Amino acid sequence: MIRLYQFAPCWNLPSASPFCVKLETYLRIANIPHETVILSDPRKAPKGKLPFIEDKGKKIADSSLIIEYIKQTYGDKVDAHLTNEQKSVALAFQRMVEEHLYWVLVYNRWIDADGWALTKETYFSFMPKLIRKFVPDLIRKGMIKTINNQGLGRHSKEEVYQMGCDDVKAIAEFLGNKNYFFNDKVSSLDAIVYAFIASILYAPIDSPMKRYIKNSPNLLAFCENIKSQYYS
Repeated sequence: MIRLYQFAPCWNLPSASPFCVKLETYLRIANIPHETVILSDPRKAPKGKLPFIEDKGKKIADSSLIIEYIKQTYGDKVDAHLTNEQKSVALAFQRMVEEHLYWVLVYNRWIDADGWALTKETYFSFMPKLIRKFVPDLIRKGMIKTINNQGLGRHSKEEVYQMGCDDVKAIAEFLGNKNYFFNDKVSSLDAIVYAFIASILYAPIDSPMKRYIKNSPNLLAFCENIKSQYYS
């Protein structure tokens, strides 16, 4: 059985990380038996990030590379029905949410003062009181440096959130009235988008993206549909 290593559940989500939620959702959609192992220190992971899996004596890191490994090893049970054009569209949306919307989410949790207050309380509550006085702020400084190097952190708060809302709007417009992104059959894109939209929607952190989602009936229905089908 595959062993899935990921961050602990929080905020009514299977994991604090959208990449962990993405992979677990994919495994559930593909009906791949797996055992979840909670890991709090990503330095123990093969590439220093979570999630990763162990399967047949091998460790595989990176959620996208893991999904490709699963397709090659156990067959493509999720995306085989997609056309080449649909696969191209799926890749474009994947890049948008994982390489752009993700950083807006990071900004919301780690840089925005209101979001940071909740993130600090949730992520570091397990630490001894003395360590909690300085370790979380040191980690936050590293996140600030990372997001500045990435580029998004150089913009104003209003500009960052407008970019995030533009991403969410593009998702909502493409989904339209469909049950899934490619009509009535679920695909890996649904697992990917669910992970990021749910990470915004279900976390107790306010943001313009969250308000946009809550005012978008199709995104709410999409999230509740995935949640009820695969996490009931």
